[in-house]
Amino acid sequence: MTEIQGSYDDLFTAVPEALAALLDAGDVGASVAVFVDGEPVVDVWGGFADADRTIPWQRDTIAGVWSVTKTMTALSALILADRGELDLDAPVARYWPEFAAEGKDGVLVRHLLSHTAGLPNWDGTVEELYDWPSATARLAELAPQWEPGTAAGYHSLTQGYLVGEVVRRITGRSVGEFFADEVAGPLGADFHMGLSAEHDHRVALAVPPPSRDEDYLASAPSPTAAAAAGTRIRLRDGNSVAWRRAQIPAASGFGNARSVALVQSVMACGGTVRGVRLLSQAGCDRAWEEQFSGEDRILGMPMRWGLGYGLFGSTYGWGGWGGSMVMIEPDARMAVSYVPNQMREPGNDNRGIEVVMSAYDGLTALRA
Repeated sequence: MTEIQGSYDDLFTAVPEALAALLDAGDVGASVAVFVDGEPVVDVWGGFADADRTIPWQRDTIAGVWSVTKTMTALSALILADRGELDLDAPVARYWPEFAAEGKDGVLVRHLLSHTAGLPNWDGTVEELYDWPSATARLAELAPQWEPGTAAGYHSLTQGYLVGEVVRRITGRSVGEFFADEVAGPLGADFHMGLSAEHDHRVALAVPPPSRDEDYLASAPSPTAAAAAGTRIRLRDGNSVAWRRAQIPAASGFGNARSVALVQSVMACGGTVRGVRLLSQAGCDRAWEEQFSGEDRILGMPMRWGLGYGLFGSTYGWGGWGGSMVMIEPDARMAVSYVPNQMREPGNDNRGIEVVMSAYDGLTALRA
C-alpha cells in the first residue's frame, strides 16, 4: 500500500485508506483534508507531484483545482453581500453599467451566482482569457441565450469573470486580490487566484488520463453540451505559466486540500473559523437558497443550484475538471476536500465522492 503522509484522527482512518487505495490504483499524487469545527481531523497527502514520479508530493505541494475555484469566488461575493456592499437582488448593471447592453438590464447578481444569467459561452481565444479588461468587455457585449432566471446552463469559464467584475467594481480590487486580502490572508490559507512565480516550484502539474496527452480537452457530458460551451480548454493550457499568472476566477485557482477545506470551513461553521469572522450565519445560509432545480442546459443533467454552489441533499459544494472536489456539511460543521494531479478517463471519476463518503465513516464514529 502507498505510504500516506500527514496526520489524522483515529476515527477517520477510512480517509487515508481511501487515498492510499486511489494511489495504489495508479493515481500519481493527491492531498485530502477533512475539517470539523474549523480544525483538521484529516490532513494527508501521498504519491508524486510530477508525471515521472520523481518528486514526492510534499506538505506544501499545490495543484490547480479547476472549477473548485468557483467556490472561492462565490465566498468572496457572499462576504460582500453580508457586509451590505453587494445586493444579490440588484441588477448587475447597478455595479457594472456597461453590462446592461443587449437587453441584460434585467440580469440580477443572483443570476450570475446560480448559472442562470444566460451567458454560459466563452467564444474568445484561450489567450484572451488572460486579459481581464478584454474578457469582461466581451461578456458585457453579449446577449443572453435565454431569459435570465428561467433556465440554468453551467457558466464554466464565464461565471468567474461575471462575478469577479462585480467584486472589482465594488471594491476596486480584483477578485484574486480581494480573496487574498480578506479570506486567505486572515485564515492563513495557501490558496491563490493568480499565482506568483515564487510558488511555481511547489506546483504539481496536471497529469492527463492514461489514454490522453496534454492536448486533452475539457469536456461536457454530451456532445451538444460541449459544443454549446464555446472555446474549450486543453490540459496544456492549464499547465502553462500564463494560466497560473492569470486570474480566471472560475477555473485557475491553486491550492491543496488543506487550504480548500480550511477556507470552505467558514461556510460550514457559520462564518467564523479559528477566531476569524468572515460573515454571519445568515450570510452563510444564503448559499443554500435554491435558485434553480432542473435540467442544466450545458451539463445535460439535473442540477440544483444555490448561490455559488451546487446543492446535493444535506451538503453543498462543487468539483473541478480533473477530479478535485470540496463538499460542505453544515449540520456536522464539516468540510471535505480532495485535490489530485492525476486526471481519470472521461466519465469514469468518482474519486471525490469516494473520499467524501470515507469522511462520513469518521463522522459517524465521531457522533457515536
